[in-house]
Formats: sequence, structure tokens, C-alpha cells
Amino acid sequence: MKNQLPNFQTGKKYDLEERTAKFAEEIIDLVKKLPRAEFNKRMVEQVVASAGSIGANYCEANEAESRTDFVHKIGICKKETKETKHWIRLLAYANPVFKEDFHRLWKEAEELLLIFSAIIRKNKNRKV
Repeated sequence: MKNQLPNFQTGKKYDLEERTAKFAEEIIDLVKKLPRAEFNKRMVEQVVASAGSIGANYCEANEAESRTDFVHKIGICKKETKETKHWIRLLAYANPVFKEDFHRLWKEAEELLLIFSAIIRKNKNRKV
């Protein structure tokens, strides 16, 4: 059930496992630049965990034992993506110097959310 989705802007295919991993890596790279202020600590832990969980759950979805299991695991990806968007928003608010960087990552999270939503719709409506 591995999804290789076309990139409609370039016509190339991309690997969603790779895209979710790169997203988590970009989160890690950005939060390393943040001040080591106490108010950042918990938010950084949360955003790194939820961003990493998106890709981990997508990898699990690709090994699903049934369509129902696949849709369930993609649903977890969707939830983790929503949580990541929340933490990105708060980190951008708390660290306005990095607002544009966080905005770019928030937009990527929004795109991932739309992709996971489409995968769920497609697989829920598909006949076995």
C-alpha cells in the first residue's frame, strides 16, 4: 500500500515517507536555533515528538495488515499533523524572530494534513 504520490507542480513522484522524515528534520533544525529559554522547553519537546510521529505512523501505515488498519494509522498521522501545527503556532508566537521559518513549516504541515485527509477519503470509499 506504499503511496507514491505525484507532485502536481513538477510532474515528479515523491515518497511520502521521505517527505514526512524531511519535515521532522526541518523541525529539529529550526528548534536547535531557538533560545534555550524555559518557556520553549516543553513546546520544543512536544513539536519534535509530534512531527517525528507523523513519519513513524506513516511507515506503520505502509505495513498495515488491512485497509481498515491502514486508514486507522493514516488517521493517527492526521492527528499528529494537527498537533504539530498547534505547537508550530505557539513556537512562532513565542519566538517572533523565527516567525517566517515557522510559517513555512506550518504550511508544509497543512499540505501533509490535506494529503492524509485525501488518503483517508480515497480508502474509506474504495470497495475491497
